[in-house]
Amino acid sequence: MAQAALPFPVRKAVAKLGTDIATARKRRRLTMAMVAERAFISRNTLTRIERGDPGVALGIYASVLFVLGLAEGIGTLADPLNDRVGLSLEAERLPQRARSSRA
Repeated sequence: MAQAALPFPVRKAVAKLGTDIATARKRRRLTMAMVAERAFISRNTLTRIERGDPGVALGIYASVLFVLGLAEGIGTLADPLNDRVGLSLEAERLPQRARSSRA
């Protein structure tokens, strides 16, 4: 039920992630069985990941990305320095003038 409530752009992004994972696995000439074993998951779960199933836990996606050597990007997904909306809102709240303190 929660999967059906996901916004279309999110479902599309997860599907692309699954396709990208499948491509990375194939480029490395790794079988599904090899990746599943190294990530400590079943082959069926890996199939769901490669299909972009949003019902698979984020941690499982992260394990597979680690096995493929692609985990470094996970830590920057919500990096405040890359948050354009947050940075814009913060900039709007800055004072218009700077006042010197009276010492």
